[in-house]
Amino acid sequence: MPKRILQGVVTSDKNEQTITVSVERRFKHPVLQKTIRKSKKYRAHDERNAFKVGDSVRIIECAPRSKTKRWEVLEA
Repeated sequence: MPKRILQGVVTSDKNEQTITVSVERRFKHPVLQKTIRKSKKYRAHDERNAFKVGDSVRIIECAPRSKTKRWEVLEA
């Protein structure tokens, strides 16, 4: 099964080698037909501490690195 790749914006870089990425998805409501925005936060592994708050990044699924980290940064 292929690994998922998501694109989002870095919302936190306070932890060592970890960033928090907010990923937004848009979809139409099934009944109202209105476009809805939902966002979800993912914690991703950033080996070199290269990314700062506000950067746009792509993350990819990986094996668990810690209790909460299941993603790693692919590129900016």
